Amino acid sequence: MFSTEQTCWFVRKVICWRAAASTAWAVLLLGPITAALVILGRFSLFHPIQTTSECLSLLTSASAVFSLILLCGVILMVGFLNLEYYTVIPTIACSKIALLGQLLHPRQLVNSAVHCVMGIVVAWCCAISIGGRYETLGYTCPHSDGDSSSQMCLNEYHLILLLAGAFVGLSYSLLGVIHNMNYISFHTVQQYKYLRFKGALPLVVKCSATQALYSIRNYIVVYFFLGYIPKAWFCKTLNLYLNSSVHPLDSIAGLLDLSLIYHLWISASFLLFTWHITLVLFRIFVTELYSFPVESSFTEDAHQCLAKVLTEKQPMILKFLALQDLALLSQHSPSRRCQVFSLSQPGGHPHNWNAISKECLSMLTDLTQRLVAYHDTVATNGRAKSLSTGSERKTSSETSVTSGTEDLMSPRPTLLMKTPASVFARSVVGTPRTPLTAPFTPDLDSPFASPALRRLTAPVEQCSPWFGTVQSPHVMRRGPKLWSTSTDSQVNGSPQSSPASVPSPKQEPSKPSLLAQFLQNRKEQVKNFLAKRVLIMYLFNKLPEASSQALFADSQAHIWALEGLSYLVQASFSEDQFGVVQTTLPTILSCMLVLQEAVDRHFKLPHASSKPVRSTGSMGDSTHKTLRFALRATLKTAIYRITTTFGDHLNAIQMSAEHRKRLQQFLEYKE
Repeated sequence: MFSTEQTCWFVRKVICWRAAASTAWAVLLLGPITAALVILGRFSLFHPIQTTSECLSLLTSASAVFSLILLCGVILMVGFLNLEYYTVIPTIACSKIALLGQLLHPRQLVNSAVHCVMGIVVAWCCAISIGGRYETLGYTCPHSDGDSSSQMCLNEYHLILLLAGAFVGLSYSLLGVIHNMNYISFHTVQQYKYLRFKGALPLVVKCSATQALYSIRNYIVVYFFLGYIPKAWFCKTLNLYLNSSVHPLDSIAGLLDLSLIYHLWISASFLLFTWHITLVLFRIFVTELYSFPVESSFTEDAHQCLAKVLTEKQPMILKFLALQDLALLSQHSPSRRCQVFSLSQPGGHPHNWNAISKECLSMLTDLTQRLVAYHDTVATNGRAKSLSTGSERKTSSETSVTSGTEDLMSPRPTLLMKTPASVFARSVVGTPRTPLTAPFTPDLDSPFASPALRRLTAPVEQCSPWFGTVQSPHVMRRGPKLWSTSTDSQVNGSPQSSPASVPSPKQEPSKPSLLAQFLQNRKEQVKNFLAKRVLIMYLFNKLPEASSQALFADSQAHIWALEGLSYLVQASFSEDQFGVVQTTLPTILSCMLVLQEAVDRHFKLPHASSKPVRSTGSMGDSTHKTLRFALRATLKTAIYRITTTFGDHLNAIQMSAEHRKRLQQFLEYKE
């Protein structure tokens, strides 16, 4: 285990500098964007020469320089928030109440407040740039007859522009959570940063203008009904007066001013365009390819090697970039592939290949286990299946999944797959759940959890006739699957695990008190009452496809692992001089075939095979919604890549009959 300094070396030396470079480019682009705002806000077709000279004089004035400095500070803050909130694994809300919880999270509330303040600052800079009636918050009231005292009146045009900036900033923050705008994806095709920015620029302009239009529409409606509140507060706080001779803007006559609507729209577009440009540059710079050394000549740099970096869990951007580098080197770098296939000196051990293949197979096995647990938890008709209890015992399907990678997992303990009963047990005892199992793990404390589901999750006594057996007749009637025979473990060379542990002394269950029974009955009555309310059902009902999307949220890493393994195995046919890959080829094929059947079973579930429509009206990245389809295609391509390269030589590999039958279908191009 590396120290904290070594673990964070990538963030300090790479990610922070990339984020700083992206923010610097956003600041440099701020000058031309501000000039465009001044021209669009002040230009007049009837007086082109006069407005042009006014724009030039304004751009060189002290107020414009001060506004530009404030805008630079806002861009720096936006870049910092991008660095603080970005993620490579999207957070997918599986219900309306979960999405509401994300919006009301304290961290998100702070983010929304900061964006509101930054929106006000940008709107003030826009008011200075546009000038005219928007320039100041107060002005000298016109003198009435017989009144010589000077009074300051509230400039409602300036106020409505400032509040519009706050509203657009709040909308940007909330839509960022809804559309996962903090999620950064990796492009399949490698391009230069300039080409990626050039290709994304039209989308940024379109999304900024469209979102600004919708935001201003909503803002006008809100200001029409609630505009009197901020006006009264500003007048009372700043001791300002309202000019009765001017139409108030929180009326139909005031809000039908086309010039006002136009200036509000270009100000909101300017705000969103600068923030979107900063976000796009951050995505481009952070996801840039990073080449990790396969071997290191110095001991102090050993933690930066590819084999060591792949095993890191945090930060996730480090693991993703390492897997991306593995997928690319396996395709395009023969010299680095030779380093992967090389033997250590002295000793002659393939440490690089063992470490890389072990981590990739561990990831694929973990995904297989999640798919099996999900399929056994959620039935096709929407009800929970009967589950096998005994979290310490592996089912026949788990034996085959584990046996394929048992030899690579040593010397650390073999990774055993938790049965669905253990998944339920985690929710009962309240232990932490992983982010990917949380969306589809049933909540037994929910008001909609059925009594049958609670009985299934209850521990089974050892004297019960169901102890140690499969409870569901449906499961017993299933035909043999890839993980269904106990001989698979013996064929792959892994020992069979013990069916049960040593029984512990049985403890007499304590009888609940009358008060506990009364409280439990009241709790059930409240749950049944809430379950009949339409609003409660709307908030707690699962969203279609959400659980499937959450299950494959990190599948980009598995796609790269599949590509890296398959390309390395393909290259080993002619480049592996020592045969280090051939020792693990049966395990790799078995792991891929088991994952193939698990993926096929998942796509038979409702909503799993329906492709969502990609939204093009926002800057949110929706590629995570189709990751499961990309994984299925990559998995099938990876198996075909190996079978096409080795051909009939694969018949000499020792594997189970079920695996061989499935592999023969790939050899005959029938899959």
